[in-house]
Amino acid sequence: MHQDLKPIRVFLEVARLQGFAAAAKSLGMTAASATRIVARLEEEFGQQLLLRTTRQVSLTSTGALVAARYKPILEAFDQVKRDLDREMQPHRGRLSINAPMAFGLRLMPGLIDSFKLAYPNIDLNVRLTDRLVDIVAEVCDLSIRVSEPPTDKSTIWRKLCEIPMRAVAAPSLFDRYPRPQTPEDLDPKICLSYGDTADREVWRFEKAGAKRLVTAGQSLHSNNGDLLYRVARKGLGIAVLPEFHVAEGVARGEVDVILPDWDLPSLWLSLYYPPYEALPPLVATFTEFFEAYLADETGFAFDS
Repeated sequence: MHQDLKPIRVFLEVARLQGFAAAAKSLGMTAASATRIVARLEEEFGQQLLLRTTRQVSLTSTGALVAARYKPILEAFDQVKRDLDREMQPHRGRLSINAPMAFGLRLMPGLIDSFKLAYPNIDLNVRLTDRLVDIVAEVCDLSIRVSEPPTDKSTIWRKLCEIPMRAVAAPSLFDRYPRPQTPEDLDPKICLSYGDTADREVWRFEKAGAKRLVTAGQSLHSNNGDLLYRVARKGLGIAVLPEFHVAEGVARGEVDVILPDWDLPSLWLSLYYPPYEALPPLVATFTEFFEAYLADETGFAFDS
């Protein structure tokens, strides 16, 4: 037991059980030790805390006051210790996770199902947002990110793989506009922009060393990739989105990949942590499971 709280713990146990022998047995010590500890506590307070008779032990008025003040403090300390003990177990506790909206809606339901089967005693709090969270201020254990390479040096980033980006549009769009053959052919009016700020998105196309920049968002700028995909699917524009976001739509013929022979910069799929000295056991458990799940269930090529 915590040494600074030991005298209070012994005193409260003696008061609860109304005897030194019973309290000592409960705490795994001798009755003589319990008696000495309470006597020293009374010396520190300068007051008698317990009335001792041959039949029982009871609280004095001062003892009752001390017990009333210290009991909730000790209970709160014990609860915090229990909570911390649970957090330090790799298979039991509560984990707070943040993930991007589109990625989370597609990958997280299956991942959560598999994770809960493997770890039924780990509770999950999952928040979906495309905004890069302040992982320290918002008390998040880890965040899954699909983003450009990070510039934040105060946190920990674990790059898992690169996510290709694709420019896509519905075939019906080209009933009204010519299908572009080069980036120069892109009409800014139908280039849909993604971003979490007011700045419009700049598409960076590259082919055989040639580079072309296209500023999107003249007619629509949004911070939600699902919205942009649905607008593109309706034939209202071209969107640049992660491959996992558009792969099913391309396979079904809902959208076509535009300028497939031109490359766009890939995004990173990363795990983003607070500045831990070492990953807490719960976080390490989820990290290992997440990587294994993606390797088994997706076509992502993980970095070594």
